[in-house]
Amino acid sequence: MGLDDAELLRRSRADGELFAALFDRYFTALHGYAARRLGGAGGDDVAAETFLIAFRQRESFDPDRGTVRAWLYGIATNLIREHRRAEERGYRAHTRAAAEPVYSADLDRADSRMTAQAARDRLVAALAGLAPQDRDVVLLVVWGELSHEEVASALGIPAGTVGSRLHRARKRLRAALDDHAIER
Repeated sequence: MGLDDAELLRRSRADGELFAALFDRYFTALHGYAARRLGGAGGDDVAAETFLIAFRQRESFDPDRGTVRAWLYGIATNLIREHRRAEERGYRAHTRAAAEPVYSADLDRADSRMTAQAARDRLVAALAGLAPQDRDVVLLVVWGELSHEEVASALGIPAGTVGSRLHRARKRLRAALDDHAIER
């Protein structure tokens, strides 16, 4: 079907079957974003619930406020916020687990894995240290691959605020990662 997203959503108000095309277009990307934020099962739940909410609220979509894609990511981000406590507990647990040594008979492979794991651990810890609203912006840009305008629409904030939050978050992430490099 060659309809753009907004027209497809508008027409789905009269014919709910048309909504399936939006599901087909965006489920995989939304699932990937949610799974990265919450883990596999949490990602499954959020992606499915995002489309359920979007279907139920399709009458309320306003194309003057942004794209359908941004609207869907906004719904997903709001659902993720509800899971925020679990997400933050996961970050803290991951950081604690990073302190435990890993042993392997294949020392070269183990060394490579440990180096990669250490870098991942530093990044996860740095993400956990961000304010939730800054983390949302970073992850929507990086994992959701949304533009500043789409992030603004998804979160209901001005585009300038997206830029400010992204700049602040990148600065804090760099500082956290640089501090660790200096400690070595």
